[in-house]
Amino acid sequence: MPKDWAGSGIDLHLDVDTSGGRRTGLERALRAAIRTGRLAPGDTVPSTRALALQLHLARGTVTAAYDQLTAEGYLTTVPGSGTRVAEIAPTADDAPGPAGTGAPVHDLLPGRPDLSAFPSRAWLRSTRRVLETAPPEAHALGDPRGRPELREALAAYLGRARGVHADPGRIIVTSGYAQSLGLLAEVLSAAGTTTIAMEEPGHPFHREIVNHRGLTIVPLPVDDLGARADILAEAGAAVLTPAHQYPSGVTLHPDRRHAFTTWARATGGLIIEDDFDGEFRFDRQPVGALQGTAPDHVVYAGTASKTLAPGMRLAWLVPPAHLVEPVAEAKRLADAQTQSLGQLVFADLLETHTYDRHVRASRFRYRRRRDLLAATLHVRVPHVRVQGIAAGLHALVLLPDDGPDEQAIMQRAAPLGLALMPLHDHWQNPSSRPQGFIIGYSTPLASAYPPALDALCTVLSTR
Repeated sequence: MPKDWAGSGIDLHLDVDTSGGRRTGLERALRAAIRTGRLAPGDTVPSTRALALQLHLARGTVTAAYDQLTAEGYLTTVPGSGTRVAEIAPTADDAPGPAGTGAPVHDLLPGRPDLSAFPSRAWLRSTRRVLETAPPEAHALGDPRGRPELREALAAYLGRARGVHADPGRIIVTSGYAQSLGLLAEVLSAAGTTTIAMEEPGHPFHREIVNHRGLTIVPLPVDDLGARADILAEAGAAVLTPAHQYPSGVTLHPDRRHAFTTWARATGGLIIEDDFDGEFRFDRQPVGALQGTAPDHVVYAGTASKTLAPGMRLAWLVPPAHLVEPVAEAKRLADAQTQSLGQLVFADLLETHTYDRHVRASRFRYRRRRDLLAATLHVRVPHVRVQGIAAGLHALVLLPDDGPDEQAIMQRAAPLGLALMPLHDHWQNPSSRPQGFIIGYSTPLASAYPPALDALCTVLSTR
């Protein structure tokens, strides 16, 4: 009776080139898997019997290959635990260099929180509660708008913390803000909208999402008062970041807020409010959501990417009543629903106010980081200017008109392994625009932040 490899234990995919001999080919394939990280230090490799069965090789061939890689230091045998990948350093050819290949030495890119501060213990406690109490149907596909537990918890939280008018029936849970924007653009396009206004400068990826749905983008210039509302032209919708504009860091002035909602009421236009980091205002109470002043004309869009982690892929929309069904249907056709366990766990964090405590702790931590950034640059690099309010996870650092420019700074940063985001790509038309860098001060681990700041000052200080 032939042996069945399906029950052979650990699976390991290897492309073994036997042209130079089976043992040599297996050794080469195993080394490559370890060097490239497909097999990480501490990983268990299949037993010699199992791998021989999987690869149709003699067991003696596999044993000899394991012995050779053990002698070279790639593998190690642990009594009672089988054979594992050894703790080895990457070779010179595999190691990431300081010029930007692989992980940067100093990461000041914007867009994510300090992932080391993720509330793992609280998440685990909530997960246990959810798994112990959730009915079996919670793990089946359900309402594309999302789990009712999360929509109810979000309605309470958003009304209390952000001033949003959010009936649970109008909330739609999505798999990240990128999906939220894509769904809205799809629905608007299907309804006949052809033009959408977006802030200039603004997020280039968000422009890609809108362009991909066939909509034409009208740039809304941003100044010290936020986006201008006087050049909306014939746009059917506008995407705004009122609480903390990305990337300039300014907040939308009350007169501008009123002008946009007046435009929406008068024309039937739609405002998409991207409240990506609205909880993180440091110098005063956060400005309430624009949606609270015109809930029938504003879609509120929130996310857990900046407060918890972008990899969670958890966000939410609060559209006007007439858009709930079209957006929910677009969500159903996109991916049926956002995964339910994460929704239930997040709902528990909201209901127990664990999320509030995490946000407050994060706010305090990021305020110290932004203060340190501003103070350090003021002393060591006084010719640059930090723009924007004390809020969020990033700051815009503008370069002087007489140089150095973004390209020169990037060339200096590369040998130091310093990852930076230049302002250039955030303009639809970057010619003759101010130059600078969007500094993500929330990204590094706490211990890595001072060295990253030092590297930043080094590359900015030379005129």
